[in-house]
Amino acid sequence: MFFKKYYDKRDGAIRGYDMHSRSSRVLSVLIMLMCVVMVMIALFPIVWVFLAAFKDIKDFNTNVSLLPSHFDFAGVAKTWGQLKFSKFYVNSIILVVGSVFCAILFNGLLAYGLAVLKPKGYKVIQALVMWSLLIPSTASIVALFRNINMLGMSRSFLPLWLAYGANAFWVVLFKEFFEELPTELLEAARLDGCGTLQVFLKMVLPLSKPIIMVVAIFAVTTSWSDFLLPYLVLNGSGKETVMVKLFSFKDTPTNAVAMLRAVMFSIIPPTILFVLFQKQITDGAAAGAVKG
Repeated sequence: MFFKKYYDKRDGAIRGYDMHSRSSRVLSVLIMLMCVVMVMIALFPIVWVFLAAFKDIKDFNTNVSLLPSHFDFAGVAKTWGQLKFSKFYVNSIILVVGSVFCAILFNGLLAYGLAVLKPKGYKVIQALVMWSLLIPSTASIVALFRNINMLGMSRSFLPLWLAYGANAFWVVLFKEFFEELPTELLEAARLDGCGTLQVFLKMVLPLSKPIIMVVAIFAVTTSWSDFLLPYLVLNGSGKETVMVKLFSFKDTPTNAVAMLRAVMFSIIPPTILFVLFQKQITDGAAAGAVKG
């Protein structure tokens, strides 16, 4: 029964003809068990945080069980109100929306130039984009923060939007996808009188919805989860994001349960996003690593 679904497979790590070998069947079971164990290890901290957040402080200090004695929904709602998480959620959503827009527009335009327009010297730009993948993002944080201050753009969402709108990996994703678009459609659009920008907006983007969704998901998770740059730019401005405010809770007299509830509030959106779009996320990572 366990192996029936593999009999018709013609590709992948486990294929149909592998099931005729006893050693292959044993190995496949071991692989499945290892995957289950790794998933349980990876999910346990998240499950523990969610369940512990529904305990009251007495239950948290005395109950060693994973499950709470009773689910304290009123306490969760009270912590949400006390920590004013609605304001920080709004700030994070503003950051996410602007970051997604810039990520799609700016990275898409650069990839459009490299994959479709190919102006003179485009290979130099392409090489610089690929080389920038080797540089850790934190290596440029000092220069980036200094430039933001010199331009008078601190305490604003704008530099964060622009920073998240420049990502070499997303340029590569767009470029690989654009190179697979049918050139006949783009030429037909030019013959109909569309300019260079109109071809991008009216033809390339509508045909690129799958990769746009992948980049948008990556941009949402990156901008929502990032701490360092929003902390440097927005700290003390009243526009702090969820992650920045979560860090500041260490200086406030909150108990352990309230802190766990704050952590739970911060990880709910990316968790939901990953559950809903995990296939697009993994497909996007594969698209960036393998051409064609």
